[in-house]
Amino acid sequence: MKKKILIIANHRPGRSPSQRFRFEQYLDHLKANSFEIEFSYLIDEKDDKILYTEGKVLAKARLAHKAFRKRKKDLKRAKDFDIIFIHREAFLTAGVYFERKLKNSGAKIIFDFDDAIWLPNVSYTNKRLKGLKGPQKTSRIIAMADMVFAGNSYLAEYSSKFNKNVKVVPTTIDTAYHQNLRQKNDSPITIGWTGSHTTLKYLFYLEGVFKQLKDKYKEKIKFQIICDHPWQAEGIDYDFVKWNKGREIEQLNQIDIGVMPLEDDEWAKGKCAFKALQYMAIAIPSVISPVGVNLEIIEEGVNGYTAKTEAEWFDHLSALIESEELRRKIGEKAREFIVNHFSVEANKERYLGYFNEVLSL
Repeated sequence: MKKKILIIANHRPGRSPSQRFRFEQYLDHLKANSFEIEFSYLIDEKDDKILYTEGKVLAKARLAHKAFRKRKKDLKRAKDFDIIFIHREAFLTAGVYFERKLKNSGAKIIFDFDDAIWLPNVSYTNKRLKGLKGPQKTSRIIAMADMVFAGNSYLAEYSSKFNKNVKVVPTTIDTAYHQNLRQKNDSPITIGWTGSHTTLKYLFYLEGVFKQLKDKYKEKIKFQIICDHPWQAEGIDYDFVKWNKGREIEQLNQIDIGVMPLEDDEWAKGKCAFKALQYMAIAIPSVISPVGVNLEIIEEGVNGYTAKTEAEWFDHLSALIESEELRRKIGEKAREFIVNHFSVEANKERYLGYFNEVLSL
């Protein structure tokens, strides 16, 4: 007999990297193993343009009202499910009304998250509404859950203060999809970064390094930014590639060396190294900040490099620029590491096992 899962999330399938690489890519495996899945999301493509545009307060209020009605419908049918899987939150604003009602349905609750979402962190387009967010609700949701999926050990440590049944479930990569398609050519070596507009701020830590590298290597190198919004940097020429889901692997394969700078703060410690995992899965050698889970995935000089100071960033990037053989060796080891530890294939049975385990509680 099939067991029924209701997935509660903010975004439509295929829209959010967090959803795509934490649970969406496991859904087929769950379905193939006697689970029936329904997906309830709040923000459609039209709503996206409202939510992530500055201002539009009345339109955002209407969006919240529509989302509230959607979740009320979910409450009415919650008792029909064996498991309710909540990704990050059930509603966009403060309070745990919906989570509490879902818990009272009798279904087992799995709570999944991949950032330090108990900390205040609002996009620049919604700064005027930051008082409505209520990040302190995270600990209350964790306490209600029958099982918690934390994206890394830092998030798990926080969760364990409020819940004894915490599993470290990493963000993972479909290595059958993420393939190295690059071919040897005489084009400039491309140093690249990929991400959303919310993380563009970290690139400013590399402004000085990029200028030094360009002064030294001139036309031998170029910079490329893959994003939904251009990087507003002065004095740095770069190619802007607007991120496209249908072409994301092709776009990533234009990069020869990947970078992932981060600030060493509590929010960054909660991040799950997604950029680095993507680079590594495609055998792109990378240099990343030694923050949080980044320290767990890099074996220094074997499958990548970490860099804290400008001098370290410059030295590691220079070494990779100057040696094609080093880029190849680092890239191959990086791919091997992801396949063995952070791939869907390596984690899917354990992931499935947790769903069966929560039903036995």
